[in-house]
Amino acid sequence: QVLLAESGGGLVQAGGSLMLSCTASGPTGSPDCMAWFRQAPGKERELVAAISRFGGSRYYAESVNGRFTISRDGGKVLLQMNSLKPEDTAVYYCAADQDWIPTRRFGDVPYWGQGTQVTVSS
Repeated sequence: QVLLAESGGGLVQAGGSLMLSCTASGPTGSPDCMAWFRQAPGKERELVAAISRFGGSRYYAESVNGRFTISRDGGKVLLQMNSLKPEDTAVYYCAADQDWIPTRRFGDVPYWGQGTQVTVSS
């Protein structure tokens, strides 16, 4: 069992920056893969970024590549979001798995945080 606690998020103007943080805890130790998903109203949940245990593998969605950076220190994962756009507005969820999340259907990812709202005003 892995528990995920998120922090960060909030309201920012377009072009601004935010950082999301997620810390994993539980008896199974640090998960192999940690990731961030997001879900906007009326849209499907989408994978934003993922990182392997020691950071050797990273994944970014095309829509955020070059603007977002995922990093990790053990069981803590950060998502630095720069040059934010109104279309980045969504609830952002931290996720964890022992498998590489970009190859998984999100419905099969076992561990999720509670979600944190990011709102970008134009």
